[in-house]
Amino acid sequence: MEPVNVAVIYYSATGRVHALARAVAEGAEKAGANVRLRKVAESAPPEAVGSSPEWAAHVRETADMPEAGHDDLLWADAVLFGTPTRFGNPASQLRAFIETTGPLWFHGKLADKVYSAFTAANTAHGGHESTILALGNTFYHWGGVIVPPGYTDPVQFETGNPYGTSHVAGDGMPSETTLQAARHQARRVVDMTARLKAGRAA
Repeated sequence: MEPVNVAVIYYSATGRVHALARAVAEGAEKAGANVRLRKVAESAPPEAVGSSPEWAAHVRETADMPEAGHDDLLWADAVLFGTPTRFGNPASQLRAFIETTGPLWFHGKLADKVYSAFTAANTAHGGHESTILALGNTFYHWGGVIVPPGYTDPVQFETGNPYGTSHVAGDGMPSETTLQAARHQARRVVDMTARLKAGRAA
């Protein structure tokens, strides 16, 4: 069977979600998948970006990162979306990308793929789970197969989020434990997607 194609599509303002996305991509690659790591376009006005040195620095540091397009969704067997939390919801930059996918959805091009999500919020109770659940609403409309990490690895009992990898951004960059959880989530997505592909091919 051909390898699983995985797209990791994310938005990150200060680099925390970017770090998670890189760990997700690494986990998927180590599980044997073909991986595309893609950021979504920054839509905030320059004055907003410039108001935060950390935000402005991250935009500069990731200037060469390829941006997500519809072709990445069409190519992928599985997609993992990453976003910071904005009032318990995905960031508007990621939502803006998702809301361009209507033509793909209308023709059934996003159905039967595997989807999963990861996030970061500034505080421990700042909307991690609600953000991942909100992305799930989109996956339902697409007809996707949602694969969460659950408690399927010992690292999940350390991080405690069965919905998807999450990070408390106010604590700084993700810890190695959190990055391990992100890699595990990606491996689980690849494994479950491979099983689906094998079942369809049988």
